[in-house]
Amino acid sequence: MKILLIYPNPVKTLPSFIVKFFSIFSNPIIPAFKALTNMTPEKNSIEIIDERLENIDYEKNYDLIGISVMTNQALKAYEISENFRKRGKKVVLGGWHPSALPEEAKQHADSIVIGEAEELWPQLLKDIEEDKLKQIYRQEKPVDLSLLPNYGNGRIKQKGINSAVAIEATRGCPHGCNFCAISHSPGRRVFRVRPIDQVINEIQKIPQKYILFSDASLTINTNYTKELFKNMKDLGKKFYCYGNANILFKDEELLRFAQEAGCISWTIGFDSISQKSLDSIGKKTNVSEQYLSVINKIHNFGMNVEGSFMFGFDADKTDIFDSTLDFICKSDIDKAEFHILTPFPGTPLFDEYERQNRIVIKDWSKYDGKNVVYKPKNLTADDLMNGIQKMYNGFYNPSNILRIIGRNVNKGLFPLITITSISFQGMTYTNKRRIEN
Repeated sequence: MKILLIYPNPVKTLPSFIVKFFSIFSNPIIPAFKALTNMTPEKNSIEIIDERLENIDYEKNYDLIGISVMTNQALKAYEISENFRKRGKKVVLGGWHPSALPEEAKQHADSIVIGEAEELWPQLLKDIEEDKLKQIYRQEKPVDLSLLPNYGNGRIKQKGINSAVAIEATRGCPHGCNFCAISHSPGRRVFRVRPIDQVINEIQKIPQKYILFSDASLTINTNYTKELFKNMKDLGKKFYCYGNANILFKDEELLRFAQEAGCISWTIGFDSISQKSLDSIGKKTNVSEQYLSVINKIHNFGMNVEGSFMFGFDADKTDIFDSTLDFICKSDIDKAEFHILTPFPGTPLFDEYERQNRIVIKDWSKYDGKNVVYKPKNLTADDLMNGIQKMYNGFYNPSNILRIIGRNVNKGLFPLITITSISFQGMTYTNKRRIEN
């Protein structure tokens, strides 16, 4: 069979030429597609299209189209699916959104996968060959990562130079913050690890120097992570990973092992500098008064800090933007992302706001962290939209961009290209989307 895997572009316009140019050089292989490729029998051919970088040829001959769907991609995924189905092609949808809303998703595909797909995929392919495709495939238990094969990236055809590779050492997050679509996807509350020798073997097969760990957090099981980092020390790789603030605050041994293994940067979901807001969402891993110390400790080991911040919690008031910007400037953080709180379907936050009649928009394309889709408590939609714009303008100003790029000049080509692209996007960010109250 000829199989096409698609990562939809939810926006109607392609990225600017500069962003698209940088992305071609730094575009890693999508982890979910890598996993499915490894589970696909050799007799089948696989092509991958990241629609953010290239267009789809609907007239090309494929036997099966698989589409990975996050909530903000859902409407575009449905459109892509219908374009193929009217040409007589079989389409399978999987990912967070179909798992959260299977009754909706199954109306737009021949089949959907609920939950983790690796163990279901071979049976699905066999069923297609025998003309027995089911409408729904449901993973009943978390996938055993130790049983998943790894054949490297040799079979994967995806546009771009792929100067970095995404890999997975662990899966799942037990913390379950009420807004998090990842940890509330089927099976994802169960934390699992791959055998370290399997991870090291995969890394040794990777020709690229740069690695992106796609794990929700490499600080959940620090004993495992330290052993992993110790085994990576002499591999000559550089990598990025996610971690929780409370562990990075207290475990300097972990930071030392990370630095020795080649860590370039930790991404931390700070989410809010308001402890009241953190407590309201069940973010037990964050203590806001530790933030500055966390960032300083990571910097002292020569690694970057990339922070994610969210606005629109019920405890947030209009001063949250100025106080957050002051903190970020004081902390000398290396990169920042700013989001509007989004109650994704399938999360406790969505269910809570639905009961309170606070969900005002169900146009899934707006569930992207840049639009206001619910009724905030102490802010207006205008406050949030303007506040996000203020954060981008305040952090990604020319002098700060020069500081950020300067700090990454000696870290290698991939980090430099990545941070330059992100800085450009931040500097040119303008939220022109319609505000609905």
